[in-house]
Amino acid sequence: MKKITFAAAALCGAALAAQAQVTVKHIQTEKSPIASGVWAGDTFYLSGQLASPVTPADQAKGTPADYGDTKTQTASIFTKIQAALREQGLDMKDVVKMTVFLVADPKTSKLDFPGLQASYTQFFGTKDQPNKPARSAVQVAALVSPTALAEIEVIAVRAK
Repeated sequence: MKKITFAAAALCGAALAAQAQVTVKHIQTEKSPIASGVWAGDTFYLSGQLASPVTPADQAKGTPADYGDTKTQTASIFTKIQAALREQGLDMKDVVKMTVFLVADPKTSKLDFPGLQASYTQFFGTKDQPNKPARSAVQVAALVSPTALAEIEVIAVRAK
């Protein structure tokens, strides 16, 4: 019994030593309170992304920015994710896990999951990019931006 316990402790110690050797690099600026992403070894954790406006605000006319519907916003978010991954030497094929946060569209009071899927299938499971990540999608009451209908975060792994 003691041999098994000692062997298990030795294995745990070796695993902890291996974990301690993982290099961690934060991708951050002084302006932001959070890192835009974090490398832990060959794994990249990209912070949640929101859509860019389709039409910027016009302060002279007093009109707010237009961010579009769920389909438009998720397409914008996936484009931003793709650019952020490319800056790190990665691509959408390297995404292994995705978490999607969705808000009901205030115009319809309904969650537009088909809109999410329509944009998702333009970036994942295509002929050019057949890889599909594991994914969770949850409905939330609100996001940090009152105009946001979706926020998406991903985890990508550098292939060896």
